[in-house]
Amino acid sequence: MLTSITEGILCCLTGKAASLVLPLESSEPSDGFEFVEVKPGRVLRVRHIIPERQPVVTEEQVAGKEKMDGDCDDVGSPEDFNDESSTGSSVHCKRKITVYRNGQLVIENLGDVLHSEILQCQDGDLEPCSTVEVELADYKEMPSSPDPNPVPPPVPPSLGEQKPAPPPRRRRRKPKRTVVIDSKRVISSCKGTHSDVALFFVHGVGGSLDIWSSQLDFFSRLGYEVIAPDLAGHGASKAPQIAAAYTFYALAEDLRAIFKRYARKRNILIGHSYGVSFCTFLAHEYPDLVHKVVMINGGGPTALEPSLCSIFQLPSCVLHCLSPCLAWSFLKAGFARQGAKEKQLLKQGNAFNVSPFVLRAMMSGQYWPEGDEVYHAELTVPILLVHGMCDKFVPMDEDQRMAEILLFAFLKVIEEGSHMVMMECPDTVNTLLHEFFLWEPDMSRKDSSKTDTEKTVTLSDTLHTLKINKPMDK
Repeated sequence: MLTSITEGILCCLTGKAASLVLPLESSEPSDGFEFVEVKPGRVLRVRHIIPERQPVVTEEQVAGKEKMDGDCDDVGSPEDFNDESSTGSSVHCKRKITVYRNGQLVIENLGDVLHSEILQCQDGDLEPCSTVEVELADYKEMPSSPDPNPVPPPVPPSLGEQKPAPPPRRRRRKPKRTVVIDSKRVISSCKGTHSDVALFFVHGVGGSLDIWSSQLDFFSRLGYEVIAPDLAGHGASKAPQIAAAYTFYALAEDLRAIFKRYARKRNILIGHSYGVSFCTFLAHEYPDLVHKVVMINGGGPTALEPSLCSIFQLPSCVLHCLSPCLAWSFLKAGFARQGAKEKQLLKQGNAFNVSPFVLRAMMSGQYWPEGDEVYHAELTVPILLVHGMCDKFVPMDEDQRMAEILLFAFLKVIEEGSHMVMMECPDTVNTLLHEFFLWEPDMSRKDSSKTDTEKTVTLSDTLHTLKINKPMDK
């Protein structure tokens, strides 16, 4: 503690950055670790584990990979890769997203809606239509007419039969923006024996690829190809000393380069905390290549905007002095328990071991106005939401909000987990993820489903119509 304060005072007096956390030397340099230069002078450490099986490589697959490497704007189509997977089930993804000027967001699901108990590995049910109506937080409530509750004039008594007064006419609402999604998506089971499947793991602020060690070992033993990068300034990746290197867009372009380098035909993205935003970005950019997504304690479908009153806006030297307190606060808020086991997990996972400059730049660079509710509502990929009940960083209602906005979303809560649930409960998380990877919808239930769209039932049962009018917490 005294050393941190002394170094912080010297930092303030000299105007130089505090001693930085240098890239760590890989303890097992041959165990799948690679260093990838995504841009000149910008090097990321990546753990890439290729299963021992020998996939059959065709000329079309090689041509597709060459096309991906040569074109910076186009990853390539799924037909460019060899397909050894099952045919899967075709799902109709059709929804109309309307934003009105009074701040109301109406989502009409006109295609198939999937519902499933993933934990028991049951197949999904399909229902034809549903409507989601929510209020955007960026707008204030406005009346749709000059007098939303007009008082009808008194009707004079008469001896004859009096016709009822007609209802007051309401002005037709004019939409501010309308987005129509209409596409077909094939959802199939992704097994470790399928050579066209790759798993991407993306950590959040202050973490490293080491937080995924249990997941990387588990799925690589099952035969999956796994890829996990260190974000810039984290783990053993290079740490540029310029704040612009840690904006959302700069980090997203880094991960785009990693994705294009290792992508297969069916890619599954697994993100934690801030890493969920990058998985959402890639799923939106490459809908044909991203087959499924897992969001672990990622929060609600909100546009990112840095807080001006955050403690991370303090100078780097002050943050360096406070680093022991910040580490203890992270341990207390990130884990359900704060025993010796959790402290060891935090040390082994190399979590929250970044320089104050990188930490400050990461928190200040979380600006992504495009990632709002409409952006998330446009996703057609199946998404598993995992939430730790004891998480003090991400409230439960934010993940519930995310599940309401997404088209194909399954929310699972782990009661004994917190923000670092994949480290606290690795067996539970691994089982949950694996069953989601193997899951595919049962289309035979679609033919036997009811066609009465007027029926309204609760969310825990089969969903036909859902209306929500609560404001979103920013």
